[in-house]
Amino acid sequence: MVGPRILIVEDEEPLALLLRYNLEAEGYSVDSVARGDEAEIRLREQVPDLVLLDWMLPGLSGIELCRRVRARGETERLPIIMLTARGDEGERVRGLATGADDYVVKPFSVPELLARVRALLRRTKPGHVATLLLAGDIELDRETRRVRRSGRELHLGPTEFKLLEVLMQSPGRVFTREQLLDGVWGHDVYIDERTVDVHVGRLRKAINRPRSPDPIRTVRGAGYAFDETFARAE
Repeated sequence: MVGPRILIVEDEEPLALLLRYNLEAEGYSVDSVARGDEAEIRLREQVPDLVLLDWMLPGLSGIELCRRVRARGETERLPIIMLTARGDEGERVRGLATGADDYVVKPFSVPELLARVRALLRRTKPGHVATLLLAGDIELDRETRRVRRSGRELHLGPTEFKLLEVLMQSPGRVFTREQLLDGVWGHDVYIDERTVDVHVGRLRKAINRPRSPDPIRTVRGAGYAFDETFARAE
């Protein structure tokens, strides 16, 4: 099943790539453009489920594009999160008044932005957001923040919960320590990469029991992955 479709309209290439990577890791189908006028054409060709829209863009400003999107019947209810370096109250009010559903000021925390994306999709397109992740005998509920294995509730700290969530979203994908740091703590927080090893150890201790398979695979010299074979187990 293809995840919700998200269009990134952002002319800062490193930020666009960072957003694409993290959104795809969450299971979204992602497209991106760097100009406002190109985005307008793309939106006329195909309407996504949500748009991440930068305020300052070449070709056509994000604020003007937002106005035009709201003026069209096909896109008047399209969820839009505005991304901008303009953080004062007047600019936030202007962005929301133009039609943005949410407003995120740069620099921002990637985990927070992902949470805002999920919240907006849950509100506007509730059938598109999976609140329950299932893999083998492990069940992770994003709404209640609970994890169960074989029906038994596990007690995880917030960091271990987020780490397991990131791994379960992409079974078989190998995440480097740096990628897990970005996905769990955010790219703007400095933490030593070996901290990931500590939290993976705590996660394993919390979810594993004698004679039960370890769902987390260590890839020597690379990082960690949620074992795809385990995820497909009946």
